[in-house]
Amino acid sequence: MPSDERSHPLRYVALGDSQTEGVGDGDDATGLRGFADRLAELMAARLDPEVRYANLAVRGRLAGAVRAEQLAPALALRPDLATVVAGVNDLLRPGFDADEVAGDLEAMFAALTAQGARVATVTFPDLTRLIPLARGLSPRLIALNHRVRQAAERHGVALADFGSHPATADPRMWSFDRLHASPLGHARIAAGLARSLELPGSDDSWTRPLPGPPPLGPKGLRGAVGEVRWAVGFLGPWIGRRLRGRSSGDGRTAKRPALLPVRDSADGSVGA
Repeated sequence: MPSDERSHPLRYVALGDSQTEGVGDGDDATGLRGFADRLAELMAARLDPEVRYANLAVRGRLAGAVRAEQLAPALALRPDLATVVAGVNDLLRPGFDADEVAGDLEAMFAALTAQGARVATVTFPDLTRLIPLARGLSPRLIALNHRVRQAAERHGVALADFGSHPATADPRMWSFDRLHASPLGHARIAAGLARSLELPGSDDSWTRPLPGPPPLGPKGLRGAVGEVRWAVGFLGPWIGRRLRGRSSGDGRTAKRPALLPVRDSADGSVGA
């Protein structure tokens, strides 16, 4: 990605689901930021101030849908760098198949790298200590992370291995719904990807624990009440959408489908 090897501004395209869209970092009223926006900002600050950035992510998408809907548009944009982050929505489905999900991710890795793009991805931290009701999903998570690591190695994909660093499961890095990163968490994801891509000024600080001990959740009756409230507020509606064949991304399109300058606002943050 060095500027002396390109005759055009650096082109970055993000593919994925709600995490890449930025859910948990801002809101739909004021706008979502997210790790992809933050990574684009780091690239503009440290690599190429003229970088162009597109974000094709749509919340609720399974890995197969990301491949079917976003890969061709991404290739058409001819990115120098692409991030591919998907699979958690599949992980939560009853019919989860780690080989199938990893196959969709690997197909995207292969197509993008074959066109000359530098590709980066992540593994996923074990959040079951934050979501006790989901402890049965740990074997699925381990299986998916293992396959992602293998696929990334086969295709020379840069990997931010969040699944290997317990600090990334600190509750302060996750939003109230426990499924999406908080602003701090999105910043850590961006920092991890920057490190995996060897951006100037990046380091391994994203792997380190946050200062101070993580907050302890309530125990006993208060803890049980909290779990019930979480299940009613987030898990129940999610299951309801699945039973009705609906998705949180129904009717939504990519938030940033065209390659646009990153620094088009006074504070240097990603603009519309």
